[in-house]
Amino acid sequence: MTATFSRIVLGILLLALAPAIRAHHSFAAEFDAFHPIVLRGRVTKIAWVNPHVYLWIDAADENGEIVNWTVESVAPNYLQRLGWTKLTVKAGDILTIRAFPAKDRARLAKTDAITLPDGRLVTTGRADDAPPK
Repeated sequence: MTATFSRIVLGILLLALAPAIRAHHSFAAEFDAFHPIVLRGRVTKIAWVNPHVYLWIDAADENGEIVNWTVESVAPNYLQRLGWTKLTVKAGDILTIRAFPAKDRARLAKTDAITLPDGRLVTTGRADDAPPK
């Protein structure tokens, strides 16, 4: 009976921890540190959610066509410690984003730094295993 109870408790714990385990991923496993990109375009949406802040930006691709990119940043509390607020970047802002593309090339990138509409260059932090600037 105790073995069955232990298995049930273990199963519940594994199910409860699964989303947290899946959310933590390695920069090197997902993003291409050797081919940084620069995206310039208009923010269409921003989401301050855990575990990352996301921006969606309409930017020109290599053929000049406007495509929507999803740009992942660091955790909201980390950006706040860097001085960001929810008003630092707004939908409609024109930004220049220095980033690392996802290895699967699915129009997903990880931010490194952003040039704001007023010309300020702000950092977005970096993953612990991202290459230094």
